Amino acid sequence: MDATILSRIQFAANISFHVIFPTVSIGLAWFLVYIRQMADREGGGVWDDSYRFWVKAFALTFAFGVVSGVTMSFQFGTNWPGFMQTVGAVAGPLLSYEVLSAFFLEATFLGIMLWGQSRVSPAVYRLSVWLVAGGTTLSLFWILVLNSWMHTPAGFELVDGKVVATDWLAIIFNPSMPYRTVHMLLASLLTAAFFVMGVSAYRLLQGHTGEDVRRSLKLGATMAALAMPLQILAGDAHGLNTHEHQPAKLAAMEGLWQTEKGVPMLLFAIPDEAQRTNHFEVPVPNLASLIVTHDLNGEIKGLNEFENAHPPVLPVFWGFRVMVGSGMLMLALSWAAVWFLRRRGELPQWLLRVLVPATFLGWVPTLAGWYVTEIGRQPFLVTGVLRTADAVSTLPAVTVGGSLLTYLALYAVLLVIYIATLFYMARSGGGHHGYTVSAGAAHPVAA
Repeated sequence: MDATILSRIQFAANISFHVIFPTVSIGLAWFLVYIRQMADREGGGVWDDSYRFWVKAFALTFAFGVVSGVTMSFQFGTNWPGFMQTVGAVAGPLLSYEVLSAFFLEATFLGIMLWGQSRVSPAVYRLSVWLVAGGTTLSLFWILVLNSWMHTPAGFELVDGKVVATDWLAIIFNPSMPYRTVHMLLASLLTAAFFVMGVSAYRLLQGHTGEDVRRSLKLGATMAALAMPLQILAGDAHGLNTHEHQPAKLAAMEGLWQTEKGVPMLLFAIPDEAQRTNHFEVPVPNLASLIVTHDLNGEIKGLNEFENAHPPVLPVFWGFRVMVGSGMLMLALSWAAVWFLRRRGELPQWLLRVLVPATFLGWVPTLAGWYVTEIGRQPFLVTGVLRTADAVSTLPAVTVGGSLLTYLALYAVLLVIYIATLFYMARSGGGHHGYTVSAGAAHPVAA
């Protein structure tokens, strides 16, 4: 592999490891807001026990997200110097806004959230939980503004080959930003919902059958069951936007080579770029046109319209199907959980056992969707403005390959540590650590 491919794989490995933690922490932060409100309303009790456990899980996840995010910023200088040289006038300020308005907010009030419950009033503590949750969401917003701008750039002009910002409102509210932001926020809520469900199921199987665990399980199942249909609607709106602004990506998602009307949805196929055709197709007539254009005979442009300016087809085609398939599995599991909870008040043992490995099921569509999004932008880093090959560094392939292997080994170890620590916390009980609750505030008591 040459340095360009290795650099792309390295950045993909970095962002894949990083993004799985914010997708949990952003959604989990809003779970904590709700649990804290309920605890204060009821004077603590069961909800306070639940809060103490999940705030620890949040702290663990947040810490891994921060550490893994630091390495990503190095990539701009080491592997992709041409990116900042060309679009730094837009990317630099947007990344700065994220740090100044979001990360500082999170970092400032996170200390109160984790260690200040017995040192500040209930109102101030509750405000800190809200501000941490708001900061995580604001961070998501700014990152997706930049990412969306790279897909659908607006509000700029090229001067001597460099991007110059001309309209910051157009840059921030670029054509794909609202759709990506809503889609990713819902993905985070769903990932956190399954995270809460899965860990709660594990705790029940380990004998922690307290009401706090049961309420957490019900809360996670309810959120997942409600958010999944909303995600389907958001995905549909995002698909319409992609059809309008990134037709080459959409053609790769559908495995469509020739421009057609009444396009079938391919449930299975093996795209062949060399022959510019598909093998072993399993089609559903007209379904792709109906989904993409809301018209059974709607027209979709084929990949042959774009010559050499379309993305690799195989990973985009199958990444999209993995995303949709895992999303349907999440819908089925969450609705099954809600059905059993409403009818029986508890889940059968078999479903609890299924939900334990499903703790991280939300990572599957998140990563698959991210690969569809980012690979689908190729051969550009910034659509129509900067090609990937023009931004890569001149580092030799052996150097990039060596650092890639180092990253992969380190991330594998860290992921094992994270999962092992999380389930150790779940086994140990988590929430009960010598606290009494009075007037909505927790106070440590002597051991």
